[in-house]
Amino acid sequence: MTDGAGGESQDDFARSASLTHDFARSVAFTHEFTRRKAGRIVEAPGGFAVLNDRYPGSYEDNKLVIWSGDDPGAVLKAADQVLAGYAHRLVNVDDDRLGRAYAPAFEAAGYTHETNVVMVFRGTFPHDAAPVEHLDLPALLPTLRAGWRETLPEATADVIDQLARRVEERLRGADTVGFRGVRAEDGELAARADIYRHGDVTQIEDLYTGDRHRGRGHARTLMRALLAEAAGGELVFLLADAADWPKDFYERLGFTPTGHTHSFLRT
Repeated sequence: MTDGAGGESQDDFARSASLTHDFARSVAFTHEFTRRKAGRIVEAPGGFAVLNDRYPGSYEDNKLVIWSGDDPGAVLKAADQVLAGYAHRLVNVDDDRLGRAYAPAFEAAGYTHETNVVMVFRGTFPHDAAPVEHLDLPALLPTLRAGWRETLPEATADVIDQLARRVEERLRGADTVGFRGVRAEDGELAARADIYRHGDVTQIEDLYTGDRHRGRGHARTLMRALLAEAAGGELVFLLADAADWPKDFYERLGFTPTGHTHSFLRT
């Protein structure tokens, strides 16, 4: 049945409205998570900034989060003011229209631009997922340090330790915060991910598979276990790079794109 005006079916309209609603709920969850784990919060035009003096080298813990306002110049000025003294500027713009509108001004100011897609689970929750390991910080931190050392071979030991230890701050971000992992046959942690739950909303975040363990199904095993753990909630979502292949992997698992956010970084 169509509406007689634009030809859009009622089912299509309802689906579009549902996706829009789920996008808004997902973004709101990330805002609350970011605020709860922040060292300090500074209100800014169109949003807020979070700062953490324990981890000055962490982009994620020292950034602006913006979702309203039509003047990119004001946001650029706020980033310079709030992040003065830091070696980076990171601005997350959690509105697709604004992100696209801001892009020329930010790129002219020397920022790189990344588009992210918010994906909501629309599949069937698995009931036969293999058990995975619940990781505590002592088990997780060595793997995080090794991963950052591989990514940033020239970084100092202090920077590597900051980037690994900032995971501790995530424990404050939601009512339930867990770290899960799958080990290879030799006992090495092959894949890991976070799961955050607050009320009826669950976010799966930071899925990572070590280079030498890729292509062996570890990420799929872990994701199925995380989805089984999230079963029963109203909304399960994750964020993915809109230009990278993992988003296709997530779609095959049952995730549906709902909208886009934008990140602007200058170092």
